[in-house]
Amino acid sequence: MRDPWLIAVDKPAGLLSQPGLGPEQSDSVITRLQQQDQGLRLVHRLDRDTSGVLLLARSADALRRLSALFAERRINKLYQADVEGELHGSGCIASPLARLSRQPPRYGSHPEGRLALTIWRARAAGAHSTRLWLRPLTGRSHQLRAHLAERCHPIVGDPIYGDAGRSCRMHLHAQALSFRHPFTQQRVRLIAQEVPFATEC
Repeated sequence: MRDPWLIAVDKPAGLLSQPGLGPEQSDSVITRLQQQDQGLRLVHRLDRDTSGVLLLARSADALRRLSALFAERRINKLYQADVEGELHGSGCIASPLARLSRQPPRYGSHPEGRLALTIWRARAAGAHSTRLWLRPLTGRSHQLRAHLAERCHPIVGDPIYGDAGRSCRMHLHAQALSFRHPFTQQRVRLIAQEVPFATEC
């Protein structure tokens, strides 16, 4: 999607949202897109190993308004994930998350952390994993990954919280974003392409 104020892209797994430290981490979604449109700014980020919908602003005013929607929790986010083990039904995970280590960056429950809320619902169970719908009500770093790992159901292929050897990629996909457009006031629903977990290594 592209309009005068924003652009949405379908980020592949393995590509950073923004540059990291060092020349080996210079390639990213924003650096690629800014080659055609220097005014683009990231509104939010997805982890390198997460695929799916990523929203960018085309001006400083658009960035301010879209960032306010995220801060006020007026953007609905929907993810799909495959987690290890068997889960049934639905629930809400609520725990304060904080960074526990820097290299690699790892987050987990901590009494001085910031409250994180995740709604989950089982979609389908396989032989060794379960596909979930996930709706994060807050936007903490590694929220979905840390919450599920602490419930002993890490995301399949997670290189930090799970067993990366289970898959050639982490099975976490930002499926959709929905919100009221901050300029036109129309309802917007951005949906990524189908879940790419079956892609061969």
